[in-house]
Amino acid sequence: MDVTIETLQNLRQEYRSAALSEHEVDKNPIVQFMVWFTDAMEAKTFEPNVMTLATADRTGKPSARIVLLKGFNEEGFTFYTNYQSHKGKELEENPQAALVFFWAELERQVRIEGTVTKIDPEVSDQYFHSRPLGSQIGAIASPQSSIIENRYILENKVKDLTEQLQNKAIERPEHWGGYLVKPTLIEFWQGRPSRLHDRINYELVNGNWNINRLAP
Repeated sequence: MDVTIETLQNLRQEYRSAALSEHEVDKNPIVQFMVWFTDAMEAKTFEPNVMTLATADRTGKPSARIVLLKGFNEEGFTFYTNYQSHKGKELEENPQAALVFFWAELERQVRIEGTVTKIDPEVSDQYFHSRPLGSQIGAIASPQSSIIENRYILENKVKDLTEQLQNKAIERPEHWGGYLVKPTLIEFWQGRPSRLHDRINYELVNGNWNINRLAP
């Protein structure tokens, strides 16, 4: 099938699965997120912890990619990566980020904006050692976001490290660890018919969460 402008303009999906009211959501957006995340897991959505992470450099030039949520609580939302990667360098220059979750099966989206800090190294250690051996070695072997000549170089490095580290405790490399996104804004979006979607917005003001409905 040819993809034309007309084809794209006629792509539509009516959303009818649920509604969202500012009078029914929890006053705490983290609790509300837990409710929706649990719904996503029970609905067996594909990798419910998949999220888009958007960052920007010091000039404001943005970039985005998919990462995995690995924890959340009242403090914020945690993910892990190479600190020397493209996103790591941007977060060093501009420690702010946005997250987006989209659970298509539930016709739901959550947007999060906030400031970013590195988590406690001991927590990063604990998570690193909980990962499969191949993932631990991969984190050491890959100079994430750097140009490499070919895949063979990477695979050969993994092979060498696997032989060197066999039957040895692997230490977390200093260039790899976790980040915490401390939210200042969280928006819950529920798809509704005729594009009149429900949008409930939480904004942190003087330590308190203000809740408002936004026009779709």
